[in-house]
This record gives sequence, C-alpha cells and structure tokens, in this order.
Amino acid sequence: MVGGHGKLRRILLLYLPLGIYAALLLFPFYWMLVVSLRPNPDLFDRSMNPFFPWNATLENYIYLFQNTAFVNWTINTTIVTFASTFLSLFCSILIGYSLGRLRFPGANFMGIAIFLAYLVPPTLLFLPLAQVINSLHLYNTYWALILTYPTFLIPFGGWILMGYFRTIPHELEECAMIDGASRLRAMVSIVMPLAIPGILSAGIFSFTLSWNEFLYALIFMASGTMKTIPVGTVSDLIKADVYQWGSLMAAGLLGSVPVAVIYSFFVENYVSGLTAGAVKG
Repeated sequence: MVGGHGKLRRILLLYLPLGIYAALLLFPFYWMLVVSLRPNPDLFDRSMNPFFPWNATLENYIYLFQNTAFVNWTINTTIVTFASTFLSLFCSILIGYSLGRLRFPGANFMGIAIFLAYLVPPTLLFLPLAQVINSLHLYNTYWALILTYPTFLIPFGGWILMGYFRTIPHELEECAMIDGASRLRAMVSIVMPLAIPGILSAGIFSFTLSWNEFLYALIFMASGTMKTIPVGTVSDLIKADVYQWGSLMAAGLLGSVPVAVIYSFFVENYVSGLTAGAVKG
C-alpha cells in the first residue's frame, strides 16, 4: 500500500508536471508542422479540425524550395553562424582564461565591464556599426555579419568561461608548469579539456544567437541571394498583407532543426557549463 502511494505521488508531483510542461513546450513545433502540411484553402476552413492535417500535402515545402531562395538562405546562415561562432569562441576562451586564471590588477573590474557590454541593446549598437561596415565597404558580404555578431557573443561567452575556468583547481596547471610546460601548453593540454562543458555552453549560446539573429542581418546583408533564413522568410513569404502561412511554417520548422539538434546532443554539457559559471563566477 505504501509503495502504491509513493508511485501515485511520483506520478502527480513529477511525471504529470513534466508531461504538461513538455506538451506546452512542443506544441508550437507541432502546430508549425500541422500548418506546413495543410493546403492553403484548408487553413481558412473552420469546419476542419485545426489540430490535424487531414489533407496533408508537401506543396508548401515544394513552394519553399522551388519559388524562394531557401537553399541560399540556409547556406548563408550556415557560413555566417559557424564563422562568427568560431571567432567568438576563440576570443571568449582567451578572455575567460585570462580573467579567470591570471591574477592582475583590474581583472574583476574588466570582468564586470565585459558582462555589462553584453547588456547594451543591439538597437543602440547597429547605428555606429553600420558606419563601420559602410567605411569598410562590407555591406551585403559575409564579413558584415561575421565581424558584427561577436560584439554581443564575446561578452557573454567570456563571462561564462571566466566563471567556469575558476572552477578548475590551479594546482593542476601549476604542476604542469613545474614539469616544464609553458603557460600556453598548460592551458591547451590541462585546462581546456577540463573546461569542455563551459566551452560547449558558450559555443551553443553563440550558435543559437547567430542562427536566429534578425536585426543586423536585415540591415547589413539583405539584398539578392545574400539573405539569411530569418530575413528571407519574412521578406519573401510576406507580401504586404498576404501571409503564406504554410510556407512560413515550413521555413520556420526547417530553420529550427539545426538548433534543436545541437541542443539535443549537448544539453547536459550546456546546463552544467551555465550552472558552474553562474555559481563560481
């Protein structure tokens, strides 16, 4: 009897809330899938069940690939995302290591200043950045976004890694240096392998923001075939007051797949990296 009460309590207090939360979390993706598989006339037919695509069709996906430059948008987004993530992660590792492992005057102040830089809204930064991009003649090129995205990726990534690097005992690094390793060799061989969860956290954060970013992509790279997925989806699938809902949902669903895959593989490291950095930083 006691075991039965314990099982019922576990269901009510654990599995039921988790089930409700999972349903609420996944419902938008299910709704996007349903809308993307329904013919356009069915979207406005109130007599049909809106939660199931009875007349399922792939015409919205066919329209997306044949009548828009979705493939080019995906290539552009991929190039910009991976390049800006790599650049931001490289700089974040150096910043996090120097502020988290080295002792020098002003280190704490610099750490706070870097985090405060992340809090500056992008709407305040894009005007001076637009002047910089214009002076360098980088409009409508990959470099316009690759050099712009690190302005908001590096501060947060550096802050997360600074906290995570502090959780690693200094004795490990000191022993390696006593044995003859240089500071750089100790960092690469000893510290960085132990900081993989924090590095993955900063990398996933940078990847997600770069993949979904809209404002800078709209301003700096929104002409012809150089659009990214967020910009191309809005500009080519919304014509004045006409919304091509089926293709919009198809583009949104396909655009969210890479981020979902990244999180599904590295979610444990992502959570551990964020919590370690938050507690120790």
